[in-house]
Amino acid sequence: VQLQASGGGLVQAGASLRLSCAASGRAFGTYAWFRQALGKEREFVAALRRSDRNTKYANSVKGRFTISRDNADGTVYLQMNNLKPEDTAVYYCAADTRTWITGSMGRDNLYDYWGQGTQVTVSS
Repeated sequence: VQLQASGGGLVQAGASLRLSCAASGRAFGTYAWFRQALGKEREFVAALRRSDRNTKYANSVKGRFTISRDNADGTVYLQMNNLKPEDTAVYYCAADTRTWITGSMGRDNLYDYWGQGTQVTVSS
């Protein structure tokens, strides 16, 4: 099983970035992105349920970020628009073979597989 995250970088406030997570080795039911800023705890960003493409977002990113999955190759994306300095963090993709209900999709302890993280830095 491998989750390979990429796409991070240094951008100015208001810019966009798209993160990618190449997920392979298992049939995953739920995917998610989490982030961890320096000195802070890891927090939920977005999640997607494969069966019905239902999504869930943290309030702080709702309307700016979009999680999606390419059915052709299983890559999961996080499109981030109108980035803010407070979005600066290491972003991690996560996946689980189980299909979680919407109310549980934001719980990091439910994901068994994690990528290595990609740094996103937003300057003001």
